[in-house]
Amino acid sequence: MAKVSHKKRKRGKIAWRVQAVISTISVSLLLILMGLVVLFSLTARVVADSVKENLTVTVVLDDDVQTQQAVHLLDSLRGMYYVGSIDYISREQALQEQIESMGIDPTEFLGANPFSISMEVKVKPEYAAGDSLDWISAELRQSRLVADVMYQKDLVDSLNRNLYRASFFMLAVALLLVIISLSLINNTVRLSVFSHRFVLHTMKLVGAKWSFIRRPFLVRGFWIGFASALIADAVILGGIYWASRYDAGVLHYVTEQNVIITAVSVLVIGLLLTIVCTYFSVTHCLKLRDSELY
Repeated sequence: MAKVSHKKRKRGKIAWRVQAVISTISVSLLLILMGLVVLFSLTARVVADSVKENLTVTVVLDDDVQTQQAVHLLDSLRGMYYVGSIDYISREQALQEQIESMGIDPTEFLGANPFSISMEVKVKPEYAAGDSLDWISAELRQSRLVADVMYQKDLVDSLNRNLYRASFFMLAVALLLVIISLSLINNTVRLSVFSHRFVLHTMKLVGAKWSFIRRPFLVRGFWIGFASALIADAVILGGIYWASRYDAGVLHYVTEQNVIITAVSVLVIGLLLTIVCTYFSVTHCLKLRDSELY
């Protein structure tokens, strides 16, 4: 009898470990997907900001504006809170760029330099929206030195519209993954706990508190979530490293801050999912009646 009992305990321990391994693998796969969604969302924001930073508002000055006046206006614009950077383009620089691009010198048949002083204003990403650029343009036109203000309104509207769609899509995918993860992890944990329902019932009969009964399962859930998160983070980081080997430009968009946020998010999500699902699964088994154990 002692040998039989020993063999049963040994098989029980092996089954317990196998279940833990299976649970860890299942949770890891789900966390990899969720981590990729988080990383892609953060990366999309970096790409969007990079595009917005290159949106240019062209400020064309009057023909009779002197260089000293233009420099004074340039200095005042640099202090504006919505300005990221400004490129000053003098009449001579504009003429030279025209000659280099077209191969024609306008002064040969016009007799004078036809270009005005202009400034290429790049606004900060948070102000690169249609309504913001409208009032920025209106504010710039109030200066008596400014002849015209131009920017690519259609491009700005299209960019912001596509960003809104992409954000909505990412949010929908993230919510769907959360629902799927909760369902799958809950089923995996519940099967694991249900296989020990007789042990739980016996402990309940001898007077053990529910908190005492839950403790080893919660500890096990914690370590499964922790190990799964580490595996998921390792896979995601390995994928980033592999991608950067082929294209170093990936690291320009996948920033260190976003990688840290993704890794921490995966860890937090993994721990919360496994611990919460374990808690409710054990509680469900403890509520089972004697007739429902079989």
